[in-house]
Amino acid sequence: MGCDRNCGLITGAVIGAVVALFGGILMPVGDMLIEKTVKKEPVLEEGTIAFKNWVKAGANIYRQFWIFDVQNPEEVAVNSSKIKVKQRGPYTYRVRYLAKDIITRDSKTHTISFLQPKGAIFEPWLSVGTENDTFTVLNLAVAATPHLYPSTFVQIILNVFIKNSNSFMFQKRTVKELLWGYKDPFLSSVPYSIPTTVGVFYPYNNTADGVYKVFSGKDDISKVARIDTYKGKKSFYAVFGAEINLKGIPVYRFVLPPRVFASPLQNPDNHCFCTEKIISKDCTLYGALDISKCKEGKPVYISRPHFLHASPEIAEPIEGLSPNEEEHSTYLDVEPITGFTLQFAQRLQINILVKPAKNIVALKGLKHNYLVPILWLNETATIGDEKAEKFRNQVTGKINLLGLVEMILMSVGAVMFIAFTISYCACRLKNAK
Repeated sequence: MGCDRNCGLITGAVIGAVVALFGGILMPVGDMLIEKTVKKEPVLEEGTIAFKNWVKAGANIYRQFWIFDVQNPEEVAVNSSKIKVKQRGPYTYRVRYLAKDIITRDSKTHTISFLQPKGAIFEPWLSVGTENDTFTVLNLAVAATPHLYPSTFVQIILNVFIKNSNSFMFQKRTVKELLWGYKDPFLSSVPYSIPTTVGVFYPYNNTADGVYKVFSGKDDISKVARIDTYKGKKSFYAVFGAEINLKGIPVYRFVLPPRVFASPLQNPDNHCFCTEKIISKDCTLYGALDISKCKEGKPVYISRPHFLHASPEIAEPIEGLSPNEEEHSTYLDVEPITGFTLQFAQRLQINILVKPAKNIVALKGLKHNYLVPILWLNETATIGDEKAEKFRNQVTGKINLLGLVEMILMSVGAVMFIAFTISYCACRLKNAK
């Protein structure tokens, strides 16, 4: 009897040890299974779920616009007063609903190059008004003239056409005109063959804005769909900000670091965004990047909305701005196991540099330079509730279940081993007595 009992206790202890060991073995084995099953689907290659969804995004991607309506246009043009603006919006469009085009792969660098056809559909139910709402905004053609034609002689000639077309520093335009283009009266009156249509995003519909190159994730799943270059140049980058919960899914939030909009003195990588020394105060101002080289010389600058984190001197001539970290920062939320981006918000402001021009009547009243905010946009998308539930069930749910099974096996095995071992020792001691 004693032998049978002792053998049973030893057997129980061994079984407990085996169960605990099996739970421990499941950890690396489970990671290997996840690597082979879960992580293969996010890779951008033919046959994966990620590639199918990447070619044509399943989630709705919206672009919201807030327009800066100028309240005192005559005071600015005549007395060079501070520009008083009032933000109006959002005016919302559904964008990036067209499938990617001309997709090519590079197996050596594990990248994919493509064109993104552009389109925009107005969504009234997500907007504060219609596309025909009118604003007082900067006259884009007039403001660009001194930059595009620095010659005194040419400016004197163009000034005649500006006056004859009744064009001024500011103008009234609808949302649709400002965003997607309108026939400019000043440019239309010039008796030369020049483009006459002007708009912040003109041309847009049925066009592509350049070649993107992204990582496929084949060699490093953490880089999947991350933009390597745009038009052959390096793109913006993000850094880890925090770990948050998105619809029951743990995600890592990445944000744009201050270095992205830093001055060349702070970030030498931004030296190409400083093309002049006077207005930028010898390239020391920060918070706004000059992208005129990408806009055929037009004085376009991009910044965070409301000049968030910009040099105080940049926003000083503008009244009505209220920079806010929560509303105006850019971020993307990435599920760390698969590398999927489940939510993002890209927020940028479009500004035009205006400088005094004594040969152009519409601008000769100015006494200093202005970086005039035109609008800011928020391009955003979030995983839907149905897809979030599917993701939880197929990815995070299975991973959590595997982790729970591992813990249960290790706990139960350890308890069995300890309990049977103690019982065996107690029986041996009792028999010895």
